[in-house]
Amino acid sequence: MARRGYELTDREWAIIEPLLPNKPRGVARVDDRRVLNGIMWRFRSGAAWAEVPERYGPSTTCYNRFVRWRKAGVWDRLLSTVSAEYEGDLVMIDSTCVRVHQHGATGKRGDPGDRGMGRSRGGLTSKLHALVDARGRPIGLRLTGGQVHNACEAEALIEVIPEDATLLGDKGYDSNAIREAAAARDIWANIPNRSNRKKRFGFSQWLYKQRNLVERFFNRIKQFRGIATRYDKCPENYLAAIKLVCVRLWCAH
Repeated sequence: MARRGYELTDREWAIIEPLLPNKPRGVARVDDRRVLNGIMWRFRSGAAWAEVPERYGPSTTCYNRFVRWRKAGVWDRLLSTVSAEYEGDLVMIDSTCVRVHQHGATGKRGDPGDRGMGRSRGGLTSKLHALVDARGRPIGLRLTGGQVHNACEAEALIEVIPEDATLLGDKGYDSNAIREAAAARDIWANIPNRSNRKKRFGFSQWLYKQRNLVERFFNRIKQFRGIATRYDKCPENYLAAIKLVCVRLWCAH
């Protein structure tokens, strides 16, 4: 029997099924729900693709479909669709570092860039930057190397926040550039002032207490061992896996 949390519930499948590609070419493909459960099993367990149980079909089918649909933008469309109507009046921003396993750190010759990995205090790590709504559901995600400062990705995430919203962030986001980017969209940045800041900004401690929702979000996705530790060499595959887990979080609400 499958362990709880490894497979899609009937409710989750009812939401996801209509959003999947429904026009297979040539030979009929292996049942989508079966394969999707195999993909979920892989990231929930943190095991290698080759160890995906036979009940989910050939492990190569699970891997190939995961990658093929990632390249086709299926996972992006899934997350975009289920998160289309979110509570945007209050949003929280933060980041979390993820250790890169040695299997994910070995790249091929000629691989471009840093592949979303970098040296930080914890060794070789990736950093996930996230924006969540008032119910702790993700509305923006970005992946960088672990050494990248939070403020470097904040402006890009602010672009997805609706106007007149309130943004909660810790002192790491207290910069003039971030506050100006938020103000340009009529967003109030409720961010505590750094001790050395000369110009002080209004700050609500009561609202700030709700920022823990973004930390809870990180805790929830890290229940998937394949997310808590990065085993994937390809940054696009790792970020796609995070988005797929996020789809389940949205379906649960």
